[in-house]
Amino acid sequence: MTAAPREDRSRQRTDPTTVDVAAVLRRCRDLVDPALRAAVARLDPASAAQSAYHLGWTDRDGNPSRGGGKALRPALALLAAEACGAPAAVAVPGGAAVELVHNFSLLHDDLIDGDTERRHRPTVWAVWGAPSAVLAGDAMLALAQEVLLEDPSSGAPAAALLLTRTVRELVGGQVADVAFADRDDVGVDECLAMAHGKTGTLLGASTEVGAVLAGAPAAACAALRTFGEQLGLAFQLVDDLLGIWGDPSVTGKPVLADLRERKKSLPVTWAVVHGGDAGRDLAAWLARPEDGDDELTLRRGAALVEAGGGRAWAGDEARRRLAAAETALATLAEHLPTTDPATTRARAELVALGRHLADREA
Repeated sequence: MTAAPREDRSRQRTDPTTVDVAAVLRRCRDLVDPALRAAVARLDPASAAQSAYHLGWTDRDGNPSRGGGKALRPALALLAAEACGAPAAVAVPGGAAVELVHNFSLLHDDLIDGDTERRHRPTVWAVWGAPSAVLAGDAMLALAQEVLLEDPSSGAPAAALLLTRTVRELVGGQVADVAFADRDDVGVDECLAMAHGKTGTLLGASTEVGAVLAGAPAAACAALRTFGEQLGLAFQLVDDLLGIWGDPSVTGKPVLADLRERKKSLPVTWAVVHGGDAGRDLAAWLARPEDGDDELTLRRGAALVEAGGGRAWAGDEARRRLAAAETALATLAEHLPTTDPATTRARAELVALGRHLADREA
């Protein structure tokens, strides 16, 4: 076979549409995984075992298992460092830290929501009880700061402060999410603010921490923070759509899971506020949990969300947020001009990863 011309090979390295996202995620996960495992091994035996199970490394009996999440947040940290011209290795402590924070929040979130299954397996609290899930989550949160503060690089203190502020915002988002359950007057703007705290802030921190540890200038760090935050909102909008219309065999969640909980997610809130007659009917439906959670009842709720325009708006808004993320990332060319192929490739990989997340099925 004739080799591709040099300019074509260059294009393949820098064109987001040619990026193998699965391969990028594997590469980043392989770089962060040893540091993450070494950190979890420091925990007390019970917390370490429960954390390893939650992370997909073992089954409930402690036997090695193949599974776990995609390690999206570590990938964002490593790619951000590379996009700033540094080797991915400088961001490994940041990647491990944001993954620990993410999983701390999942352990608590599963308990708060009463979810008994995650990634097609029983959740930690469902296996070991609520106190174990709380304590294992707390241990992972403390470990995240320890990992960052042990990093000898000059950017480590700023990265640790960044992560602490992020956790505060994340908890605020979770508090708002819980409060919405008892309210029937939730607005779209405050629902977006909740989504920013619950999801956007940690994705923003993931990209910013990579830039900080890479020693990037403030303007580049801010651009990558904005990229991550906007991507996080797109991610949450898609997640909310999957929480209603996702395939349970792919998502690992029960059918129509968010409606089963009468959750004030973004498409639901938009439909209630802007959906006219369908929105009013949806608001009445949400106020009647006594109607039950059989599939027929839940599908009626989903139909009302769709009739009220919530499904279409959420899809359009996810695309708008993705476009805003890409616009922010494009400003890196002004703050950090480069002709380095590795740096250019990392920027293309960030774009490709964002588009993948906005078009996912789980």
